[in-house]
Amino acid sequence: MAKNTSFDLIVIGAGPGGYVAAIRGAQLGLSTALVEKDSNLGGTCLNVGCIPSKALLHSTELFHHLNSNGAEHGIVAKGLSVDLAALMKKKTSVVDQLRKGVSHLVNKRGIQVFKGHGTFGGDGKVSVTSGSSKTILSAKHILIATGSKVVELPFLPFDGKQILSSDHAISLDKIPKSLLVIGGGAIGLELGSVWSRLGTAVTVVEFLPKIAATFDDDISRQAQALFKKQGLSFSLSTKITGSKQLKNKVVLDAETKNGTTKFEAEKVLVAVGRAPFTERLGLEKIGISLDDRGRIPVDKHFRTSVKGVYAIGDVTPGPMLAHKAEEEAVACVESIAGQAGHFNSEIIPNVIYTDPEIASVGIGEVEAKQRDIRFKVGKFNFAANGRAIASDAATGFAKVLACAETDRILGVQVLGRSASELIGEAVTHMEYGGSAEDLARTIHAHPTLSEALKEAALAVDGNALHSV
Repeated sequence: MAKNTSFDLIVIGAGPGGYVAAIRGAQLGLSTALVEKDSNLGGTCLNVGCIPSKALLHSTELFHHLNSNGAEHGIVAKGLSVDLAALMKKKTSVVDQLRKGVSHLVNKRGIQVFKGHGTFGGDGKVSVTSGSSKTILSAKHILIATGSKVVELPFLPFDGKQILSSDHAISLDKIPKSLLVIGGGAIGLELGSVWSRLGTAVTVVEFLPKIAATFDDDISRQAQALFKKQGLSFSLSTKITGSKQLKNKVVLDAETKNGTTKFEAEKVLVAVGRAPFTERLGLEKIGISLDDRGRIPVDKHFRTSVKGVYAIGDVTPGPMLAHKAEEEAVACVESIAGQAGHFNSEIIPNVIYTDPEIASVGIGEVEAKQRDIRFKVGKFNFAANGRAIASDAATGFAKVLACAETDRILGVQVLGRSASELIGEAVTHMEYGGSAEDLARTIHAHPTLSEALKEAALAVDGNALHSV
């Protein structure tokens, strides 16, 4: 059956933002087309990012915990080894299952999928090119959700063998003896942890004076100390300036606060961030200009400077996070459909999925001081939490910042097991403008890790029950 070419809504890009936008559009009765240049739906997150990296993190955590902590639990596991091919097969099966799930959801909603590269043609037209074939689509509303791409250093072009992007680092067929990670953010720390657990000597090089730079200093310092105990090495305030690739290693030149130095490693993972993906969209044809960071400016309803054209996710200002893109997608499409779409850019959770995990929402101490906001801080260590002690998760702490005048929660940061799950409670309280006392007086099941968050909220006013 021939496909339609005229729609109410065309979504370009089928990542977390794009396919969610298409689904929400279909739910609201909009005839919807979804354009995707890759063979699979799901974008970077599902195919080479969030999902496969979390599968690898889980598999390697199992191995690491049995190796490191099994004996004290009476679990005798002698001669443990890793079958890397099987580990990668498990990762692939997770990705495949979710790919099928996304395709099923899209098909069941009656969304028409066009495989190829979408380019604006003006007057509500999008040209979809796949090989030598071209299809012209039209719609009153067009949503750009093309995501982002890995940033490549000019003197370290990716080759997939010695110089790796995150795409390459999730699919190695051999455990490297050594790995140098450039970048101490989420991607570098997560993938560095994966390979370190499997026996690779991992060194993380970070240009800034701390890892996990978006978190408060006390969180970053303790996280680094914990990762060092796990075997990772760190070189902070270090700038890579050049490289030389030899047969079995890469030699990197670097500048530190103490002078120049060199690093050697079998492989190098470049994890210095991502950039908006807007290539070949033809934005210039319709009069959309990018900002100084290559992003598409939008208003609070995600409208661009061109009527009928919208943008969400990594191509717009703000953190490059899948859940941001999803929530923007829903709000944007609801606005298109005449509803009051809601998106709160002030409370987007941020997570690094190491062990322990690091999570935050809202603002930290530095930003509160920059805004001249008087605040109170409450902390509670997992070392005093019963469930944490019983679960080998007694490292890290929960931290709550509240306004000194109103007690309203300004931000929450957690370094600890399951921080990615705990932070959701903080988001919920902050969504309705809740106070530290609201969080403190919420009944939490015992024993749970979540009690640490309650105790941190109690500690804001010096009332923590299980610490002195």
